[in-house]
Amino acid sequence: MGPQSAAAVSLSDLADQHEHDLTDQLNTIVTNSVLFRLAKEGHVQMENGNALRAENPGKFMVMRDDPKLKKMPEKPTLIDFFTMRFFTAQHLLQSARLARIKGLPEKVVMACLLHDIGVIGFIRPDHGYWGEQLIAPYVDEEVSWAIRMHQSLRFFPDESVGYTYPDQYIKLFGEHYKPEPYIYAEYERARNHKWYMTSRMITVNDVYSFDPNVKCELEDFVDIIGRNWKQPKEGLGFDNSSSAHMWRTLMWPTRFL
Repeated sequence: MGPQSAAAVSLSDLADQHEHDLTDQLNTIVTNSVLFRLAKEGHVQMENGNALRAENPGKFMVMRDDPKLKKMPEKPTLIDFFTMRFFTAQHLLQSARLARIKGLPEKVVMACLLHDIGVIGFIRPDHGYWGEQLIAPYVDEEVSWAIRMHQSLRFFPDESVGYTYPDQYIKLFGEHYKPEPYIYAEYERARNHKWYMTSRMITVNDVYSFDPNVKCELEDFVDIIGRNWKQPKEGLGFDNSSSAHMWRTLMWPTRFL
């Protein structure tokens, strides 16, 4: 087959895929989760599948890929999620960049790279806990612990490493804001822990990683990910780990059930 024929086949395949995607979009009913509706509309409302089907004859509930989202590979990796689901990762990349410039251990760099994965993947409240659970099966325990504890440490200064209470928090929450009691309790547990400084370094490299003039590339950290991430051969979401369901939720966020 010559170059012209190959190009024709490729264009034909692309056209067929485009038609398939359009058909999927026309024949599916995309719904939102209860949590989404609670946050947006202020009340709990679970969408009735039978009612929606009656209102949209010939269409069916989304039970896998949402046509609006990029289709994930059969065996997705962490890098796939960064490129196809985590669209606001520049802060994480800047944080990891700072940690690497300072010559910090790779575990710290990896923790900085993933510290806000809960924010960009799920939801802001308690994102340290969500992040820890999401990555725990695939990283060293020190990394996941550090990500959990940065949730509380960021509210408390540590003069020994030059970390002060962020001015940005005063702007965002007001000068009289006090964290919930569980945050104080977590801080007390963390401050004497053997991995305290790993988590503290996340906070140190967190507050200075919002520079609009600095652009980082994920490719710069592929080697560190390769050495510090235990990629399952089945792909994230299909390895029966304790957090596999969370990766599937990221993959198919509008799946009806």
